Amino acid sequence: MQTMRCLAALALALAIAACSTSSSGQIGAVPAQMTNPITSTAALPADPSNTLILELKTGKVTIRLRPDLAPKHVERVKQLVADHFYDGLKFHRVIPGFMAQTGDPLGTGQGGSKYPDLPAEFTATPFVRGTVGAARTNDPNSANSQFFICFGYATQLDGSYTVWGQVTDGMLLVDKIAPGEPPPKPDVIVKMYLASAPR
Repeated sequence: MQTMRCLAALALALAIAACSTSSSGQIGAVPAQMTNPITSTAALPADPSNTLILELKTGKVTIRLRPDLAPKHVERVKQLVADHFYDGLKFHRVIPGFMAQTGDPLGTGQGGSKYPDLPAEFTATPFVRGTVGAARTNDPNSANSQFFICFGYATQLDGSYTVWGQVTDGMLLVDKIAPGEPPPKPDVIVKMYLASAPR
């Protein structure tokens, strides 16, 4: 069983974030040059086999997968989506101004899938608004099934966490996910599937 699957590491990241408040007083504020949530994927052609749909009670969020950055993580996400692993899972840790985290079948931040942990695939890709990253413990090679979506530019994560996707549509729905650690009434993933998959 996974031990403290990202809880400790993201707690540390949150502490760092709290110490790196922007001049506007907001944690994770987005610099002017990083305000476009699809900057890192704009040059990529549309590819239904690398387009993930995350359904919330409020609607659909479209995520462009990034096998060019993290092929092993994208392969794992596709495997878990095919297994319907994410369907019904809670957003168990949602920190306004920072990120919304999910992907734990236990709903505590300590669980993972039946598959082995993944090696880190760190890149220089920045964690801008809408970036999807792999949650992990203090061990860089401990990502498994949990992931988070950034609400703003989280500079403290750059180069230290694996980027495997980018929200290209529906970020305003992500903004409405119930906050808390854990939230009193957590939102859930209704279902997740690839745009190319029959439904």
